[in-house]
Parts: sequence; C-alpha cells; structure tokens
Amino acid sequence: MFRTWIGIALLGIGLMAAPAVSAQDGMSRKKQEKTLAKKAKDDKKQKARQERDDRKRHLSIQDKATRKRLKRNTKRADRHGSDAHRDGFFRRTFGW
Repeated sequence: MFRTWIGIALLGIGLMAAPAVSAQDGMSRKKQEKTLAKKAKDDKKQKARQERDDRKRHLSIQDKATRKRLKRNTKRADRHGSDAHRDGFFRRTFGW
C-alpha cells in the first residue's frame, strides 16, 4: 500500500514537471521557419552556383568547333523558343 502511494506521487510529480522542462527547450516556430527559409535560400543559391560552374567546366573541355556549334544552336533555340526548330528556307531548299 505504501509502495503504491509513493509510485502514484512520483508519477504525479513527474507529469507536472515534464511540461515545464520541455517548454523551455528548443526554438520558437517563427525562428524555425526563418532558419528553414534561410537554409532553403542558401541551398538554392549554392545549387545555381554549382550548375553554372559545371556548365562552364563542360564548355572548357570542348574544342573550339564544338563550342562554336553549341553557341550557334543555343542562339537559334533562344530565337525560336523551346519548340522543335525548322531550318531556314535556303537550308531546307539547298541543304547548306
């Protein structure tokens, strides 16, 4: 009987003390959101930088003729959009 009263008392004290301790730990929701937003922004910036460096390295590996061809085709793609391109009249007619 005495043991059950001690167990109940300890359980009650533990339940009352637990929320008070956990309420002081951690950071607020606003601070968490701000931290996550900053991390996402940094990750996005890092990914863009890495992509740019990869593209630059890829171009530096190519020879001059390949770089010129890539530049020419990129310009043509930018002019005509992302649809399948159609060669010009003379190129279609005479195959230049």
